[in-house]
Amino acid sequence: MNNKQLVESFWKTMATNDFYAVAQLLHDDYILEWPQSSERIRGLANFTAINTYYPAEGKWTFQINHIVADGDIVVTDVNISDGTRQDRAITFSTLRDGKIWKQIEFWPEPFEAPAWRANWVEKI
Repeated sequence: MNNKQLVESFWKTMATNDFYAVAQLLHDDYILEWPQSSERIRGLANFTAINTYYPAEGKWTFQINHIVADGDIVVTDVNISDGTRQDRAITFSTLRDGKIWKQIEFWPEPFEAPAWRANWVEKI
């Protein structure tokens, strides 16, 4: 399995909501960083716990919008929902030894477009 396929498998396995199965795709020295909240999750046990105990409203779903791979780095743009929340994550995954070693993840917040630029844009 190449690096792009491994990250695709990560998101597919995330959709099972079996985070212990997801951990099998992660390196023993796994690190996840959320720069916006200044948090770092270190290790497989913390990864599985934070995902297992997240106060979700339902089963998580994941839809890959874009995926770009360059060597050991794979970047994804993913829609994520628990049936109530609608989120989007931009994730930079670095692979090592055939597993995901480090992820840096950004969770952009949607916002209303400013009215002043309405003449030059269209809604998507």
